[in-house]
Amino acid sequence: MKKYLQPIAYSLQSVFFLFLTSCAHHALPPYERPLPRASVEKVRTTAYTHTEADHCKYGYCTALGTKLRHGKINSAAADWSRWPAGTKFRIKATGEIFVVDDYGFALAGTNTIDLYKPTRAKMREWGVRRVTIEILEWGDPWKSYLQLVKVKSYRHIKRMIEEMEHFYPDHQAKMCPVVRS
Repeated sequence: MKKYLQPIAYSLQSVFFLFLTSCAHHALPPYERPLPRASVEKVRTTAYTHTEADHCKYGYCTALGTKLRHGKINSAAADWSRWPAGTKFRIKATGEIFVVDDYGFALAGTNTIDLYKPTRAKMREWGVRRVTIEILEWGDPWKSYLQLVKVKSYRHIKRMIEEMEHFYPDHQAKMCPVVRS
């Protein structure tokens, strides 16, 4: 390698290393007290797309292993202890229908739902909005829990699991043996 290029190469390697290791050291988002469970809720929404750096390794896949959806029904990511996987909702202002089939580090312990958009332009266009959603169907917290315990070593997953155990005590008998094994 040419001598004048070596400092640039080392700098790029350092930046890349910091990028890879910094994800493991991010603090969890500040905890928000959960919204009361209701058929109509006013929530903070953000948007994401499959080409963002933190989603690239998953491509078009959701946390459930299904393909991200955009069209008549759209994918959404949320804290599964608040909106379990399979929760279907409509945004009142736009009429769009979403199904929670994904989660994210920045959503654990928050009242934010991340809406999938097929392009960065659509994602930026959405930005951050407070919207009223109508719950069409609640997902099953037990099925969500069984998905989460498969990857329970991650901090954001642990936070969701702990909340599920607190929010859904009727499932406690089913959940405890799985977590403590």
